[in-house]
Amino acid sequence: MSIEPKQRALITGASSGIGKATTIAFAGAGIDVALVGRSFEKLKVVATAAENMGVIAKVYPVDFSYIDQVEPKMLEVASDFGDIDILINNAGIAYTANLQDTPLKDWQDVININLTSAFQCTMGVLPSMRQRRIGTIINVASIAGQKTFPGWGAYCVSKAGLIAFSQVLAQEEKINGIRITTICPGSVNTELWDTKTVNAGFDRSCMLNPEIVAQSILYIASLPQQAVVDELTLISSAGIL
Repeated sequence: MSIEPKQRALITGASSGIGKATTIAFAGAGIDVALVGRSFEKLKVVATAAENMGVIAKVYPVDFSYIDQVEPKMLEVASDFGDIDILINNAGIAYTANLQDTPLKDWQDVININLTSAFQCTMGVLPSMRQRRIGTIINVASIAGQKTFPGWGAYCVSKAGLIAFSQVLAQEEKINGIRITTICPGSVNTELWDTKTVNAGFDRSCMLNPEIVAQSILYIASLPQQAVVDELTLISSAGIL
C-alpha cells in the first residue's frame, strides 16, 4: 500500500532489524527516508538500497547514548532533510538481568536509549508538525511494555514508559492534527538477540520477522489522516515467546 507522494519519514535505529525493514518498506511506497543510527557504514548500505527504489535517502549518524545531543541532532536533520511527516521512534536495545543484578549505569542506558531518546526525537520534529498541523509519530514499544517478564526488568520498564509517553502525547497533540501510535510487537528475530546485553534461549524460528512489523508500521502510516491506530499489539501466531 502506498501513501501520498513527497512525504518524508525519519526512522531511528534504521541500520538493522525493524528499522531497516521499515526503511525498505517505506521506500517501496515512495516515501523519502532519513536514516538515523550509530553506524554510518551500516546506514549507508540501507540508504543505497532505498535509493535504488527511487526515493531520496539520507544518512544521519547519531549515538543515542549521548542523550543530551539527540534533540539538537534531530533539529539538524529536519533542517537538512526537510519537514518530517512521519517519525518512527524505533531505536532501542534489549537487556536481560534480574533487577537486583542491574547496575545503575545499565538501567540508565536502557531507559535513555529505549525511552528518553524517543522523547528527544519527538521534541526535535514536533515544532514543525505543529506548525503544519499534520504529522504521524509511531513509537515501537514491545509486548514487554504490556506484560512483565522476570529477568527483563529494565527493558519492561522502558517499554511500558514508552507506551505511557505515547498515550500522553496523543492526548496533547490531537488538537494539533498529529497522530500518535504505539506498536507493541512480540519477539522479533533481529540482531538484538545476538548482543552481549541479552541472555535468552528462545526459538527464533518461531518469532515474527522484521518485515512483518515493517508492513504493519507502513499500514498505520498509510491510513487516512482522519483515522489513527492508538495501539497495535502484534505477536507471532506461535504465541508470546
